[in-house]
Amino acid sequence: MAAAARVIAIAGNSTAAASSCLLIKTPFALQRCSNGLRFNNVRRSSKRLFSCNAIYNPQVQIKQEGQPETLDYRVFFEDTSGKKISPWHDVPLHLGDGVFSFIVEIPKESSAKMEVATDELYTPIKQDTKKGKLRYYPYNINWNYGLLPQTWEDPSLANSEVEGAFGDNDPVDVVEIGESRRKIGDILKVKPLAALAMIDEGELDWKIVAISLDDPRASLVNDIDDVEKHFPGTLTAVRDWFRDYKIPDGKPANKFGLGNKAANKDYALKVITETNESWAKLVKRSIPARELSLL
Repeated sequence: MAAAARVIAIAGNSTAAASSCLLIKTPFALQRCSNGLRFNNVRRSSKRLFSCNAIYNPQVQIKQEGQPETLDYRVFFEDTSGKKISPWHDVPLHLGDGVFSFIVEIPKESSAKMEVATDELYTPIKQDTKKGKLRYYPYNINWNYGLLPQTWEDPSLANSEVEGAFGDNDPVDVVEIGESRRKIGDILKVKPLAALAMIDEGELDWKIVAISLDDPRASLVNDIDDVEKHFPGTLTAVRDWFRDYKIPDGKPANKFGLGNKAANKDYALKVITETNESWAKLVKRSIPARELSLL
């Protein structure tokens, strides 16, 4: 089945919006045909909200292959039938009412640099490597860290608002500030609160600050000012952590755009929408995938 077949539009305003997965400017839909699914242009009345049919499933299973902290270790995602699915492409982004899916790659208070393998079939989570060696942060990360599915930072797209930096060719990163330590592969429902525009060796690497809906303080925070009130110092701590983590390895500090400050929730939502649009172009093959896996 083509990678684009994961994006299924549901007509009309209905409760199906709770599992929506795509926000795009050019409306399109998929129709079933004898050899799979195909895109068709469709007309929409107002909101550019597209829905994903029967993909979000709380019964997604995690299958580990190999031993943790080895080169062969992989965390695969499977549906209830045991079929492998992609955490990047098959888990819907938008769950309705400003809520998004967040996939945990690195649990808080850990240092193994885990990430979705965007160049491997079904994009499992693995530990990153450099020169054949497993990568670790020099110290533990203090928050749950992972990605927003169905987003992509386009490396061919220069962001005029962030020093003309080009995307880093990865899904958008999330820093989840809740109190619980999550597990690798957990899929959480989160609401975005702020955005940091990190520039890593010239590449734009967005960090969306969010909180899981099941956190005890989730109802208290809805925007950047609430974070400062109920999680004082957290935004500065997140920025400083990502600014400095490469320094112990002899590399320069990372930079941040947007005046070196966190942007508010509305800006974070803008980033999510734009990177979801880029992902849609990628899976429609409007943009060359190169080494990226679309399965």
